Amino acid sequence: MADTKVGQMSEDVVKAPSMMTGAVPTKDWMDVPAVFKPGNYCYPGKEEMAAYHNKNLPGLFGESRTWLVESDDWLLPENWKEIIIQGIKERLDKFRSFKIFMDCCVRCGACADKCHFFLGTGDPKNMPVLRAELLRSVYRNEFTKAGKILGRLAGAREMTFGVLKEWFMYFYQCTECRRCSVFCPYGIDTAEITMMAREILHLVGVNTNWILEPAANSNRTGNHLGLQPHTFKENAEFLLDDIEEVTGLRLNSLTFNRKGAEILFVIPSADVFADPGIFTFMGYLLLFDHIGLDYTISTYSSEGGNFGLFTNNELMKKLNGKMYAEAKRLGVKWILGGECGHMWRVLHQYMDTMNGPADFLEVPKSPITGTVFENAASTKMVHISEFTADLIKHNKLKLDPSRNNHRKVTFHDSCNPARGMGMLDEPREVIKAVCNNFYEMPENTIREQTFCCGSGTGLNTGEIMDLRMKGGLPRANAVKHVRDKFGVNTLSCVCAIDRATLLALMQYWNPDVEVCGVSELVGNALIMEGEKERETGLRFEPLEGSEG
Repeated sequence: MADTKVGQMSEDVVKAPSMMTGAVPTKDWMDVPAVFKPGNYCYPGKEEMAAYHNKNLPGLFGESRTWLVESDDWLLPENWKEIIIQGIKERLDKFRSFKIFMDCCVRCGACADKCHFFLGTGDPKNMPVLRAELLRSVYRNEFTKAGKILGRLAGAREMTFGVLKEWFMYFYQCTECRRCSVFCPYGIDTAEITMMAREILHLVGVNTNWILEPAANSNRTGNHLGLQPHTFKENAEFLLDDIEEVTGLRLNSLTFNRKGAEILFVIPSADVFADPGIFTFMGYLLLFDHIGLDYTISTYSSEGGNFGLFTNNELMKKLNGKMYAEAKRLGVKWILGGECGHMWRVLHQYMDTMNGPADFLEVPKSPITGTVFENAASTKMVHISEFTADLIKHNKLKLDPSRNNHRKVTFHDSCNPARGMGMLDEPREVIKAVCNNFYEMPENTIREQTFCCGSGTGLNTGEIMDLRMKGGLPRANAVKHVRDKFGVNTLSCVCAIDRATLLALMQYWNPDVEVCGVSELVGNALIMEGEKERETGLRFEPLEGSEG
């Protein structure tokens, strides 16, 4: 069994130096303008990307155009204020939670120091309560009697271009991680407020390309990079060569678009083309071959990630539906999902009201252990960590955890699987079974209170790298704590965006800590029938005792 230890760390460790000065603001927050300069904003959406989305979902993405964030003219439609106010009204009527969240906040401050962007930047407008006030103040002015009569005294203000600029700046410094919501005594989901604000910004064509383009690609070709089916297939099959070099085995269980397979396996597409996701994918393939799983992968729905979550509900619904359309076309029994964060947030929190229930599929039942996954009775989709943990529980895997002895591992609870679907123990049970050295980060930085990677919800783009490093500082400091105390050299997670963003974060703050998916650790530990003696892990790093 793994050596599991938990570090202890003061909250002060994760606070930015700017928060320690005790400086008192000299202006009311309403009087501090948003100032854009290179490095503190995401690039706006390309005209052709907005046009593409408008063609598919008319009226939800504003007028397509080329505009500059640092300009004082964003080429907005003449009636842009009316469009925004009407957009707020429509969403107040449609989403009861939105109105509740606008009304019930008492500004107690319980959430104030819980946001990684506030902790990293020290900017008061990154406090969740104040970020929400950016929208709530306009709501009060337009939709409450107190706001209409008392104006600023009631915390109300008119919709202006300056307010619009604030919205664009700060609602794209929120990763919708929902850590603040854990501490809110009224249960306000600030992520929902960010989602509404972004939807409303889209109505007047104020958007970011790092979100629009992957979403367009996913709708058009099935994945974020816009890989054509044959390219996706070739990339995946190329990894079979690497597996063969490591194990001496040529796996033959990987198939694509095969009708009649028992299980449709859906991954984040980064797992077939990006480091370190490719090693996670290799772990999947070894596991499935090890147990003889009857599965197939669709090249037409080759993306579990859903950037619709960062744009608007209709696009989220459309992209989520692609997986189920392919499951129905291929005639599978149920869906197995890979290590992807926001795929699981969408699935567990929105699937049934958007696309479900998926009555044409069966309640997932493991063909290996016979376990029925009742938690997926409606969505018909099981997380790879749940599936793997069940296999381990029933002793269905031959494992040699010593193959991961060169790693001292900690685990990052990805926001969406952890807070969004409550998957806290299964990845840990998997790690403990395949690693001999596992160490927990401090209790106030993991599980329900986990810190975000700092770059989710479409913020993992290069032009805001400095901002990303600040937003990821709390997570990086927690990793540094266990690195210094226990010698941790590997940060594992179950999210493709995390694998990409944490890689840059660790290279900046903790350059001696690598990032990996949990399934990569599983692939390293699996004892495959007929394999050669393993000398390296899946990324060709020498195993303990094989150095030199």
